[in-house]
Formats: sequence, structure tokens, C-alpha cells
Amino acid sequence: MNLPLSGRTALITGANQGLGHAIAERFVAAGASVLIVARGEELLREVARQLTARAATPGQRVVAMPCDVAIDAQCRAAVETAQREFGGLTVLVNNAGVYGPMGALEDVDGAAWREAVAINLFGVMSMCQAAIPLMKRAGYGKIINLSGGGATAPLPFISAYAASKAAVVRLTETLAEELKDQRIDVNAIAPGALNTRMLDEVLAAGPAKVSAGFHERARKQQATGGTPPGKGAELAEFLASAASDGITGRLLSAVWDHWQRLPERAAELAGSDIYTLRRIVAKDRGKDWDA
Repeated sequence: MNLPLSGRTALITGANQGLGHAIAERFVAAGASVLIVARGEELLREVARQLTARAATPGQRVVAMPCDVAIDAQCRAAVETAQREFGGLTVLVNNAGVYGPMGALEDVDGAAWREAVAINLFGVMSMCQAAIPLMKRAGYGKIINLSGGGATAPLPFISAYAASKAAVVRLTETLAEELKDQRIDVNAIAPGALNTRMLDEVLAAGPAKVSAGFHERARKQQATGGTPPGKGAELAEFLASAASDGITGRLLSAVWDHWQRLPERAAELAGSDIYTLRRIVAKDRGKDWDA
């Protein structure tokens, strides 16, 4: 059997549905023991039962724990549970996320906006802060942050999501630099347009709040099925495996980037800004405005 994550342990946030669930399934099938966390406890326990039944090897374990990533103490408790149950933590997948309030910035509720950032950005920070010391002690680790379209282009009327996901990518790049000598790789994933509960929220909000164009794209995405969550899960497995060792500080698209061939291009990638967020200046577009 090909089990690229055999012997590895992973903590996956937001793992009771959608992409998080798909990543957990993929990791278990690849041989990893997983700690799945989310706010919805009943669904989380059911997912844990399903995953346990699909374990690829006798030694694998699936542990479930309720956790709100917006609360520092709960993030610390999750990492402590991974340490206690598995004896360490190889992989952290920061998947939990929300769209937050939808509408023009001047109209949305400020507290709801901050809550979205607390989940999407501060949740990533808190989990990383708790997990990094374990990885440093082990001399190895993988951190995978979920980003998306909100990071690479303006997303009018969903500003909390767009701002927080862009910040996640810059945090990813920054942590990669901080940890590059510790054998801890930090990368971000753009999983594609998924048909999840977040899409349902956009459709329910209506064109008046998210703009007619965005709402129509969401409606068409729902009709066509969107990107299969398995594509993002496959990329997450690659980034969690030894095959991606040394690839760090990148935002990779599960759909558009040929990430499967990155190991053979690792040296060239390391010396470039490919798959990163950077400012475009006039000369990049053939203009001499700054001459």
C-alpha cells in the first residue's frame, strides 16, 4: 500500500464538514493519525466514527475534540491533546474559516467583522503559536494554511474574508522565513471554488449584499458542482508528506498549479518569488513611469 503519511500525526481544524472533512479523509487513507477539531461537536463525533472505520493501518488513531479557534485557550488545549494522544504533532492544517458579514463595509456589523477575522486569521496565529514549539523540539513539521480567492483579488462586499485570507498568506510567507532553518515548512492552499456551506451563505445573502455579479457566479457554481474538495485534499496530502520537504512559503492553487512536479524544481523555486504575493510595479508591465 502507498501510505505517504504513515507514522505522521495531524491536527485539522474545521474538520467536521466540507474541505476539512475531505482533508481528514485523505490523511487517514494515507496512513496518518488525526486529531479533528471543530465547533459542531455532534457532527464532529460522527465524522470521527466514519474516519476510524476507514483507517488504513491497525496503529492509526482518530481523535475528535470540540474547539473554537477564535479562543486562544482552546487552541492551546487542542495542541496539548495532540501531544498527549500522539506523542507529538507532525502536521497542522488550519482549515477553519468563515465568510463573515456580507455587504458594503459601511453597512456591516463591526463585531461580526472582527469575529470573522478572529476565526480566519487569529485562529491560524493561535494554532501556529501553540504547535510550533512541538515541531521545533521534533526538528520537523508541516503547517498548511487554507487561503483562497479572497487573498489574490479584491472581493467586494465580503471584506472581512478577503482581508483575513490575504493576511493568512503573508503570515504564511513570514512564518516560512522564521522557520526555514528548523525544517518546518509553511504553505498556503487555494482550494478552488467549492460547493460548501459558505457557498450556501453567499446564495442566501442575495445579490443586494454580495453584488449581482458575484451572486450569479455563485449560482452557476452551485449548478455546475464547483471544484471537488478532493483536489484541495490531494494538495494538502502532498504538503503534509515528505515529498514536499523544503517547499515552503508558497500559496499553491490546487486547481491551476502543477504542484505535483515541484519536488524536481525545488531548488529553482527556493530562489524565486513564484507562487507568492508581491506588489506589481510599473516596470513589471513594461512601463517606465518610475524612470
